[in-house]
Amino acid sequence: MLNAADENFAARLEMVSPGARVTDVAPYLEEPRGRWAGQGVVVAPRSTEDVSRIVSLAAEAQVGIVPYSGGTGLVGGQIVESGPAPLILSMQRMAAIRQTYPLENVLVAEAGAVLADIRAAAEAINRLFPLSLASSGSARIGGLLATNAGGINVLRYGMARAQCLGVEAVLADGTIWNGLTRLRKDNAGYDMRDLLIGSEGTLGIITAAALRLSPVPGSVATAFLEVPSPQAALDLLALCGDRLGEAVSAFELISGAGAKFLQEVGPEVQLPISPLPDWSVLLEVGLPGGGSAQDAVEGAFEGALEAGIVRDGIIASSEGQRQALWHLREALPEANRRIGAVSSHDISLPLSEIPGFIDRAPAELARIGEFRINCFGHVGDGNLHYNVFPMPGRSRRSRGRPRGHQAVRPRHGRGAWRIGCGRAWRRSVESRGPRTICGPGETDDDAGREDGA
Repeated sequence: MLNAADENFAARLEMVSPGARVTDVAPYLEEPRGRWAGQGVVVAPRSTEDVSRIVSLAAEAQVGIVPYSGGTGLVGGQIVESGPAPLILSMQRMAAIRQTYPLENVLVAEAGAVLADIRAAAEAINRLFPLSLASSGSARIGGLLATNAGGINVLRYGMARAQCLGVEAVLADGTIWNGLTRLRKDNAGYDMRDLLIGSEGTLGIITAAALRLSPVPGSVATAFLEVPSPQAALDLLALCGDRLGEAVSAFELISGAGAKFLQEVGPEVQLPISPLPDWSVLLEVGLPGGGSAQDAVEGAFEGALEAGIVRDGIIASSEGQRQALWHLREALPEANRRIGAVSSHDISLPLSEIPGFIDRAPAELARIGEFRINCFGHVGDGNLHYNVFPMPGRSRRSRGRPRGHQAVRPRHGRGAWRIGCGRAWRRSVESRGPRTICGPGETDDDAGREDGA
């Protein structure tokens, strides 16, 4: 049984880590969509040793710890609504870029470093840190690793796990585990890095990471292409793979419903094709120096037109046009938020089963009631954002919350969904034992919280 982080505990915290307590706790007790409100005492340590002292005290007092990174998660994983008040451990003061190694293509950063700052530090040495997502200005690398974040470039570069060589972490008893290796080849025993990445703070707190950098593409081209259907989008992906190989960096499926939401509530965007078609693809290709990505995309576009899998499209001819295309894609989550989803889901499916799911799911939802659907996402790696909305004139609370995962679970199981993002893990991590303090509530079998982006 965990104990509450009360004022007596806070006084003991001040003794082991003077000045670490954060008094303005309101930002840490809410999440971006305002659906859940939390509780707890907040601290922001300044070093790994400081984290160790704080965690050791919490372990002794049996006070639960919630690691807090950028607070950008949309599933409430950073919120403890009920039960004993936890200690919320913010990484905001541990945000340094410790070192860069251009010849090794490695950057070492503390867990509180903001993703945009890491990408800028890589750019300063003519390298690329390819992890990229809409919240890059606020998301911190510790949380991105703890959730094994994806983003728009998974197709080419892999998820966060693939972009990390080693981590430093504080375990649940306060022990500092130094696995901050920069080695590509390391077969020395168990891989604690892979256990900690994706554990969402249930096994320990990541305090720093050695990140894998990549060469900056010498040539980049971006296209917005109209396709007749999701199946045609997959056919286009296969065609691009055959012609361009690993050069395809991003492949985003966008539905016409998203454009309607943008026109209804904003943000204001420029539509590359008006009206926006029922289905379209945002494609980005990067080639090394000496190659022309523009020519490569033009060739793929022509081949797709001849094959009948693309109806129309544009290829960005300037960086401004490229940014405008990506602004459209990145504005979709904000439009969703303004409309107010009844239920939001982040789905991973085998590529060949995506069209069948998109065809089948509306009939499943129609058995509950009448809804609008905005389906989009990183279809190149099998990831869809499947969001369900009330009809115009109705609030999102006017009907029950449909569980979209019911449509996919019979074939792919719960693991195919990021439901609760760590709140549906009870069976998989029960072996941690009853005295663990890390991530209270993170392993509850709560399928009622669904992700949305």
